[in-house]
Amino acid sequence: MLGRLSCLLLSPTSHALKVERHLHISSALLKNSKSGVVRRTRNMSQPLTYEQAKKPHQIGVLKSWNSWNSINLHEETEYTGVVTWHDALIRLFILGTFPTHVLSEVIIKRQANMVHISFLLSNRLSATEIYFLIGYAEQMLSMLLRSPVKIEPRMVLDPKDVIFRYV
Repeated sequence: MLGRLSCLLLSPTSHALKVERHLHISSALLKNSKSGVVRRTRNMSQPLTYEQAKKPHQIGVLKSWNSWNSINLHEETEYTGVVTWHDALIRLFILGTFPTHVLSEVIIKRQANMVHISFLLSNRLSATEIYFLIGYAEQMLSMLLRSPVKIEPRMVLDPKDVIFRYV
């Protein structure tokens, strides 16, 4: 197509420009996929926590929000993007600081200037490692967010206790 069109454009005897239209189609993906809804596996082997087992339309009814702040109040639009970015930064930092040890979603609550972070943590780490990582994460996040941060992990003895059901 491109070679033929360039020949038509560069030909000295052709004064008219010939434009052709082509229709390109691809097969449609007829998947019934929704965000937040987990697909079932054949052998029911995928574990889900309580939070993951609930559907997105049940937020505020059967499960709570993962981020609590007053930015979502009426006419409070000045810092909405900043707080959302901070929440994403906090979640990434916590998941990077405690790799493979966080067993649930990271819950962030903002009260006045204080940021409270809570999550379920496995007991595969020793007490000294946990205290060191909590202190390190609190200091780093306090410096990054420029507000005091309090990390409140809850220890889980058996990771199977977190599983609500299998899908």
